[in-house]
Amino acid sequence: MERLRHLLLTPWLARLVRWCLGGIFLYAGILKLQDLEAFAVVIYDFGLVPWRWIMPFAVGLSLLEVAAALGLVVGLRGALATTAGLLLVFIGVLAYALWQGLDVDCGCFGPEDPEYRAYHGLWTAFYRDMMMLAGVVYLYWCGVVRRRAVPQEHKQ
Repeated sequence: MERLRHLLLTPWLARLVRWCLGGIFLYAGILKLQDLEAFAVVIYDFGLVPWRWIMPFAVGLSLLEVAAALGLVVGLRGALATTAGLLLVFIGVLAYALWQGLDVDCGCFGPEDPEYRAYHGLWTAFYRDMMMLAGVVYLYWCGVVRRRAVPQEHKQ
């Protein structure tokens, strides 16, 4: 068990998870920014944002995804919390859409998401976001364990 814990706490594994999450968010954010009007329509289809706020919301969400991604890649403070917040919102919206029985493009990787065309549903996006949230939890866990390992006299 100690070997597994040591392997999971390897800085390179945490870095790899951080970079993968950052890469996914960067890719998704850039795809959305490339066609903001179509992404705004995807947001509208969920019925959660008033029409007049859809375009500012589409721009803001896409830019926040890109900023969180870049923050994860370079290790900026707050990027992991931002990513966790985004994923919780995405999971909540997907759960709402599944509960309502909506048959819409999730817009996760921009408008005309190929995943939606291939699987024609939101469950895949929901499970993918849950896996990414597990990656965020892993990174938080690594940070907590590492902070506890630092002797008290070095924590100033």
